[in-house]
Amino acid sequence: MAGIRALQMYTHKLIGLAFLAAVGITLLVLGCALEQFNNWWPMFVLIFYLLVPIPTVISRRLSGGYDTASNACVELCIFLTTGIVVSCLALPIVLAHKGTIEPGACGLVTSGSVVVFLTILGYFSVFGNDDFDYSSW
Repeated sequence: MAGIRALQMYTHKLIGLAFLAAVGITLLVLGCALEQFNNWWPMFVLIFYLLVPIPTVISRRLSGGYDTASNACVELCIFLTTGIVVSCLALPIVLAHKGTIEPGACGLVTSGSVVVFLTILGYFSVFGNDDFDYSSW
């Protein structure tokens, strides 16, 4: 019975994270597809969405998590993740400054990126701990 209770607890969290990710992607698509913007250049932030969890996954695989004392692998992966996040947030701003996209599209894409990155952070905080067991599913 405890396995079913744990499954229900994680299912609600997973549904919430999926909803937040859908909201973030919707904001990104709105920043590209609305008639007054009609420019698909901001879609390049999807590359950063795919790249951002890779250093964290590598770090947790090689070092066994963030609970241990500081080591070079963990510090490098945190630095790379921060660089990817800052690049993703800066890309629409640079495109708006250059005049490639409208400032409204920049706002929608940046807010969508913030929501998506908070969703990724929430995923790693919920499912990234060591006591979570996939065999209970």
